[in-house]
Amino acid sequence: MFAYIIRRCLATIPVMAIVALFVFSLLYIAPGDPAAVIAGDQATPADVERIRASLGLDRPFLVRFGEWVFRIIQGDLGVSIFTNLPVTRMIAQRIEPTLSLMVVTLILAVTIAVPMGVIAAWKSGSWIDRAVMGFAVLGFSVPVFVVGYLLAYWFALELDWFPVQGYTPFERGFGPWISNLVLPAIALGGVYIALIARITRATMLEVLQQDYIRTARAKGANQATMLFVHALKNAAVPIVTVIGIGVALLIGGAVVTESVFAIPGLGRLTVDAILRRDYPVIQGVILMFSFVYVLVNLLIDLSYTLFDPRIRY
Repeated sequence: MFAYIIRRCLATIPVMAIVALFVFSLLYIAPGDPAAVIAGDQATPADVERIRASLGLDRPFLVRFGEWVFRIIQGDLGVSIFTNLPVTRMIAQRIEPTLSLMVVTLILAVTIAVPMGVIAAWKSGSWIDRAVMGFAVLGFSVPVFVVGYLLAYWFALELDWFPVQGYTPFERGFGPWISNLVLPAIALGGVYIALIARITRATMLEVLQQDYIRTARAKGANQATMLFVHALKNAAVPIVTVIGIGVALLIGGAVVTESVFAIPGLGRLTVDAILRRDYPVIQGVILMFSFVYVLVNLLIDLSYTLFDPRIRY
Protein backbone atom coordinates (compact mmCIF):
# COMPACT_ATOMS: atom_id res chain seq x y z
CA MET A 1 0.00 0.00 0.00
CA PHE A 2 2.71 2.50 1.02
CA ALA A 3 4.87 1.53 -1.96
CA TYR A 4 1.92 2.10 -4.31
CA ILE A 5 1.33 5.59 -2.89
CA ILE A 6 5.01 6.48 -3.29
CA ARG A 7 5.04 5.26 -6.89
CA ARG A 8 1.97 7.29 -7.78
CA CYS A 9 3.33 10.42 -6.13
CA LEU A 10 6.67 10.10 -7.94
CA ALA A 11 4.86 9.62 -11.25
CA THR A 12 3.42 13.12 -10.98
CA ILE A 13 6.86 14.75 -11.05
CA PRO A 14 7.64 14.17 -14.76
CA VAL A 15 4.04 15.10 -15.62
CA MET A 16 4.37 18.47 -13.90
CA ALA A 17 7.79 18.98 -15.50
CA ILE A 18 6.30 18.53 -18.98
CA VAL A 19 3.39 20.82 -18.08
CA ALA A 20 5.79 23.49 -16.81
CA LEU A 21 7.83 23.28 -20.02
CA PHE A 22 4.70 23.70 -22.14
CA VAL A 23 3.38 26.60 -20.05
CA PHE A 24 6.71 28.39 -20.22
CA SER A 25 6.83 27.87 -24.00
CA LEU A 26 3.59 29.82 -24.49
CA LEU A 27 5.63 32.95 -25.19
CA TYR A 28 7.40 31.17 -28.03
CA ILE A 29 4.38 29.21 -29.33
CA ALA A 30 2.30 32.38 -29.72
CA PRO A 31 2.38 33.71 -33.30
CA GLY A 32 4.51 36.77 -33.93
CA ASP A 33 6.71 38.64 -31.52
CA PRO A 34 5.07 38.64 -28.06
CA ALA A 35 6.77 41.92 -27.18
CA ALA A 36 5.40 43.61 -30.30
CA VAL A 37 1.91 42.22 -29.64
CA ILE A 38 1.95 43.48 -26.07
CA ALA A 39 3.36 46.89 -27.06
CA GLY A 40 0.65 47.52 -29.64
CA ASP A 41 0.59 49.08 -33.08
CA GLN A 42 1.65 52.53 -31.91
CA ALA A 43 4.74 51.38 -30.03
CA THR A 44 8.22 52.46 -31.01
CA PRO A 45 11.12 50.02 -31.48
CA ALA A 46 12.45 51.20 -28.12
CA ASP A 47 9.17 50.24 -26.44
CA VAL A 48 9.30 46.80 -28.02
CA GLU A 49 12.89 46.26 -26.87
CA ARG A 50 12.01 47.39 -23.36
CA ILE A 51 9.19 44.85 -23.19
CA ARG A 52 11.44 42.15 -24.63
CA ALA A 53 13.97 42.87 -21.89
CA SER A 54 11.30 42.84 -19.17
CA LEU A 55 10.05 39.46 -20.41
CA GLY A 56 13.58 38.15 -20.74
CA LEU A 57 13.13 37.32 -24.42
CA ASP A 58 16.62 38.59 -25.17
CA ARG A 59 18.19 35.71 -23.23
CA PRO A 60 18.57 32.00 -24.15
CA PHE A 61 15.51 29.78 -23.72
CA LEU A 62 17.07 27.25 -21.33
CA VAL A 63 18.48 29.98 -19.09
CA ARG A 64 15.12 31.66 -18.80
CA PHE A 65 13.34 28.33 -18.23
CA GLY A 66 15.73 27.38 -15.42
CA GLU A 67 15.29 30.75 -13.71
CA TRP A 68 11.50 30.51 -14.09
CA VAL A 69 11.36 27.03 -12.55
CA PHE A 70 13.59 28.17 -9.69
CA ARG A 71 11.23 31.07 -8.96
CA ILE A 72 8.20 28.77 -9.09
CA ILE A 73 9.79 26.47 -6.53
CA GLN A 74 10.07 29.52 -4.29
CA GLY A 75 6.40 30.39 -4.88
CA ASP A 76 7.06 33.27 -7.29
CA LEU A 77 4.96 33.17 -10.47
CA GLY A 78 6.19 36.51 -11.74
CA VAL A 79 4.62 39.97 -12.05
CA SER A 80 1.73 41.06 -14.24
CA ILE A 81 2.77 43.23 -17.16
CA PHE A 82 -0.29 45.49 -16.94
CA THR A 83 -1.11 45.69 -13.22
CA ASN A 84 2.46 45.31 -11.96
CA LEU A 85 1.12 43.06 -9.19
CA PRO A 86 2.53 39.65 -8.26
CA VAL A 87 0.69 36.87 -10.10
CA THR A 88 0.38 34.88 -6.88
CA ARG A 89 -1.49 37.77 -5.26
CA MET A 90 -3.82 38.12 -8.23
CA ILE A 91 -4.57 34.38 -8.14
CA ALA A 92 -5.13 34.46 -4.38
CA GLN A 93 -7.64 37.30 -4.80
CA ARG A 94 -9.64 35.33 -7.39
CA ILE A 95 -9.34 31.72 -6.23
CA GLU A 96 -12.27 31.63 -3.76
CA PRO A 97 -15.07 32.19 -6.34
CA THR A 98 -13.63 29.61 -8.74
CA LEU A 99 -12.96 27.06 -6.01
CA SER A 100 -16.45 27.56 -4.59
CA LEU A 101 -18.04 27.13 -8.03
CA MET A 102 -16.08 23.95 -8.76
CA VAL A 103 -16.78 22.36 -5.36
CA VAL A 104 -20.52 23.11 -5.50
CA THR A 105 -20.69 21.83 -9.09
CA LEU A 106 -18.79 18.67 -8.19
CA ILE A 107 -21.06 17.91 -5.22
CA LEU A 108 -24.18 18.66 -7.26
CA ALA A 109 -23.05 16.55 -10.21
CA VAL A 110 -22.04 13.48 -8.21
CA THR A 111 -25.15 13.65 -6.03
CA ILE A 112 -27.44 13.73 -9.06
CA ALA A 113 -25.55 11.72 -11.68
CA VAL A 114 -24.61 8.59 -9.72
CA PRO A 115 -28.19 7.78 -8.55
CA MET A 116 -29.44 8.57 -12.05
CA GLY A 117 -27.00 6.09 -13.60
CA VAL A 118 -27.74 3.41 -11.01
CA ILE A 119 -31.51 3.71 -11.47
CA ALA A 120 -31.17 3.77 -15.27
CA ALA A 121 -29.17 0.53 -15.16
CA TRP A 122 -31.66 -1.05 -12.75
CA LYS A 123 -34.57 -0.06 -15.00
CA SER A 124 -32.71 -0.82 -18.23
CA GLY A 125 -34.97 -0.56 -21.27
CA SER A 126 -37.75 1.26 -19.41
CA TRP A 127 -38.90 4.85 -19.87
CA ILE A 128 -36.73 5.84 -16.91
CA ASP A 129 -33.64 4.53 -18.70
CA ARG A 130 -34.59 6.32 -21.91
CA ALA A 131 -35.26 9.55 -20.02
CA VAL A 132 -31.83 9.44 -18.32
CA MET A 133 -30.06 8.72 -21.61
CA GLY A 134 -32.04 11.48 -23.31
CA PHE A 135 -30.94 13.92 -20.63
CA ALA A 136 -27.34 12.74 -21.06
CA VAL A 137 -27.46 13.40 -24.81
CA LEU A 138 -29.01 16.82 -24.20
CA GLY A 139 -26.38 17.63 -21.59
CA PHE A 140 -23.59 16.88 -24.05
CA SER A 141 -25.26 18.74 -26.90
CA VAL A 142 -26.14 22.12 -25.38
CA PRO A 143 -23.19 24.48 -24.77
CA VAL A 144 -22.56 25.78 -21.26
CA PHE A 145 -23.09 29.42 -22.18
CA VAL A 146 -26.51 28.65 -23.72
CA VAL A 147 -27.66 26.87 -20.55
CA GLY A 148 -26.25 29.71 -18.47
CA TYR A 149 -28.13 32.42 -20.36
CA LEU A 150 -31.39 30.45 -20.26
CA LEU A 151 -31.10 29.85 -16.51
CA ALA A 152 -30.26 33.51 -15.90
CA TYR A 153 -33.24 34.64 -17.97
CA TRP A 154 -35.86 32.35 -16.42
CA PHE A 155 -34.79 31.97 -12.80
CA ALA A 156 -33.06 35.30 -12.26
CA LEU A 157 -34.81 37.82 -14.50
CA GLU A 158 -38.30 36.35 -14.88
CA LEU A 159 -38.84 34.54 -11.54
CA ASP A 160 -36.31 36.56 -9.49
CA TRP A 161 -35.33 33.48 -7.46
CA PHE A 162 -31.57 33.94 -7.71
CA PRO A 163 -29.14 36.80 -8.42
CA VAL A 164 -28.40 37.45 -12.08
CA GLN A 165 -24.66 37.72 -11.64
CA GLY A 166 -21.85 38.35 -9.17
CA TYR A 167 -20.42 36.48 -6.22
CA THR A 168 -20.88 36.80 -2.45
CA PRO A 169 -17.97 35.60 -0.26
CA PHE A 170 -18.69 32.73 2.10
CA GLU A 171 -17.81 34.88 5.11
CA ARG A 172 -21.00 36.91 4.52
CA GLY A 173 -23.20 33.90 5.14
CA PHE A 174 -24.06 30.56 3.60
CA GLY A 175 -27.37 31.74 2.12
CA PRO A 176 -26.03 34.64 0.02
CA TRP A 177 -22.98 32.54 -0.90
CA ILE A 178 -24.93 29.57 -2.23
CA SER A 179 -27.60 31.69 -3.92
CA ASN A 180 -24.96 33.18 -6.22
CA LEU A 181 -23.64 29.72 -7.11
CA VAL A 182 -26.82 27.72 -7.79
CA LEU A 183 -27.38 28.82 -11.39
CA PRO A 184 -23.68 28.79 -12.39
CA ALA A 185 -23.26 25.33 -10.84
CA ILE A 186 -26.28 23.95 -12.71
CA ALA A 187 -25.04 25.45 -16.00
CA LEU A 188 -21.51 24.15 -15.49
CA GLY A 189 -22.61 20.77 -14.17
CA GLY A 190 -24.86 19.80 -17.09
CA VAL A 191 -22.13 18.16 -19.17
CA TYR A 192 -20.50 16.70 -16.07
CA ILE A 193 -23.76 15.13 -14.87
CA ALA A 194 -24.39 13.65 -18.33
CA LEU A 195 -20.89 12.15 -18.46
CA ILE A 196 -21.02 10.57 -14.99
CA ALA A 197 -24.58 9.27 -15.49
CA ARG A 198 -23.67 7.50 -18.75
CA ILE A 199 -20.55 5.87 -17.34
CA THR A 200 -22.40 4.86 -14.17
CA ARG A 201 -25.18 3.24 -16.17
CA ALA A 202 -22.79 1.36 -18.46
CA THR A 203 -20.68 0.08 -15.58
CA MET A 204 -23.66 -0.88 -13.44
CA LEU A 205 -25.23 -2.81 -16.33
CA GLU A 206 -22.13 -4.99 -16.46
CA VAL A 207 -21.96 -5.48 -12.70
CA LEU A 208 -25.66 -6.34 -12.38
CA GLN A 209 -25.10 -9.33 -14.69
CA GLN A 210 -22.55 -10.89 -12.33
CA ASP A 211 -23.31 -14.14 -10.52
CA TYR A 212 -23.08 -12.70 -7.01
CA ILE A 213 -25.77 -10.13 -7.85
CA ARG A 214 -28.10 -12.85 -9.12
CA THR A 215 -27.37 -14.84 -5.95
CA ALA A 216 -28.19 -11.83 -3.79
CA ARG A 217 -31.47 -11.37 -5.64
CA ALA A 218 -32.34 -15.05 -5.22
CA LYS A 219 -31.75 -14.76 -1.48
CA GLY A 220 -34.13 -11.80 -1.30
CA ALA A 221 -31.55 -9.11 -0.53
CA ASN A 222 -32.82 -5.58 -0.09
CA GLN A 223 -32.90 -3.87 -3.50
CA ALA A 224 -31.40 -0.58 -2.35
CA THR A 225 -28.60 -2.33 -0.45
CA MET A 226 -27.82 -4.54 -3.43
CA LEU A 227 -27.68 -1.58 -5.82
CA PHE A 228 -25.96 1.13 -3.80
CA VAL A 229 -23.68 -1.00 -1.61
CA HIS A 230 -22.72 -4.24 -3.31
CA ALA A 231 -23.07 -3.39 -7.01
CA LEU A 232 -22.04 0.28 -6.85
CA LYS A 233 -18.89 -0.47 -4.87
CA ASN A 234 -17.73 -2.96 -7.49
CA ALA A 235 -18.53 -0.47 -10.25
CA ALA A 236 -16.84 2.42 -8.46
CA VAL A 237 -13.41 2.37 -10.13
CA PRO A 238 -14.59 3.46 -13.63
CA ILE A 239 -17.02 5.94 -12.08
CA VAL A 240 -14.37 7.53 -9.88
CA THR A 241 -12.03 7.63 -12.88
CA VAL A 242 -14.48 9.61 -15.00
CA ILE A 243 -15.16 11.94 -12.07
CA GLY A 244 -11.45 12.73 -11.93
CA ILE A 245 -11.18 13.16 -15.70
CA GLY A 246 -14.24 15.40 -15.64
CA VAL A 247 -12.40 17.93 -13.48
CA ALA A 248 -10.90 19.14 -16.75
CA LEU A 249 -14.45 19.90 -17.91
CA LEU A 250 -15.01 21.94 -14.76
CA ILE A 251 -11.80 23.90 -15.26
CA GLY A 252 -12.58 24.66 -18.89
CA GLY A 253 -16.24 25.34 -18.25
CA ALA A 254 -15.48 27.66 -15.34
CA VAL A 255 -13.95 30.16 -17.77
CA VAL A 256 -17.19 30.38 -19.77
CA THR A 257 -19.51 30.19 -16.77
CA GLU A 258 -17.74 32.96 -14.89
CA SER A 259 -17.97 35.17 -17.96
CA VAL A 260 -21.71 34.54 -18.32
CA PHE A 261 -22.53 35.18 -14.65
CA ALA A 262 -19.85 37.86 -14.09
CA ILE A 263 -18.15 35.90 -11.33
CA PRO A 264 -14.78 37.48 -10.44
CA GLY A 265 -12.83 34.24 -10.41
CA LEU A 266 -9.84 32.74 -12.15
CA GLY A 267 -11.86 32.18 -15.31
CA ARG A 268 -12.48 35.90 -15.73
CA LEU A 269 -8.86 36.58 -14.82
CA THR A 270 -7.73 34.17 -17.55
CA VAL A 271 -9.97 35.78 -20.20
CA ASP A 272 -8.78 39.28 -19.26
CA ALA A 273 -5.15 38.18 -19.33
CA ILE A 274 -5.54 36.56 -22.76
CA LEU A 275 -7.20 39.67 -24.20
CA ARG A 276 -4.37 41.84 -22.86
CA ARG A 277 -1.61 39.35 -23.73
CA ASP A 278 -0.54 39.35 -20.08
CA TYR A 279 1.68 36.29 -20.42
CA PRO A 280 2.91 36.02 -16.80
CA VAL A 281 -0.71 35.85 -15.59
CA ILE A 282 -1.66 33.36 -18.31
CA GLN A 283 1.30 31.16 -17.43
CA GLY A 284 0.57 31.33 -13.70
CA VAL A 285 -3.13 30.48 -14.03
CA ILE A 286 -2.55 27.62 -16.48
CA LEU A 287 0.19 26.19 -14.27
CA MET A 288 -2.08 26.36 -11.22
CA PHE A 289 -4.99 24.71 -13.05
CA SER A 290 -2.65 21.99 -14.31
CA PHE A 291 -1.36 21.35 -10.81
CA VAL A 292 -4.91 21.07 -9.47
CA TYR A 293 -5.84 18.64 -12.24
CA VAL A 294 -2.78 16.46 -11.63
CA LEU A 295 -3.40 16.54 -7.86
CA VAL A 296 -7.06 15.52 -8.27
CA ASN A 297 -6.13 12.63 -10.51
CA LEU A 298 -3.47 11.55 -8.03
CA LEU A 299 -6.11 11.46 -5.29
CA ILE A 300 -8.40 9.52 -7.64
CA ASP A 301 -5.66 6.96 -8.25
CA LEU A 302 -5.08 6.58 -4.52
CA SER A 303 -8.82 6.17 -3.91
CA TYR A 304 -8.82 3.04 -6.10
CA THR A 305 -7.29 1.14 -3.21
CA LEU A 306 -10.48 1.68 -1.21
CA PHE A 307 -12.62 -0.06 -3.85
CA ASP A 308 -10.26 -2.73 -5.18
CA PRO A 309 -7.59 -4.06 -2.77
CA ARG A 310 -5.73 -5.70 -5.68
CA ILE A 311 -4.59 -2.25 -6.87
CA ARG A 312 -2.51 -1.78 -3.73
CA TYR A 313 0.17 -4.15 -5.01
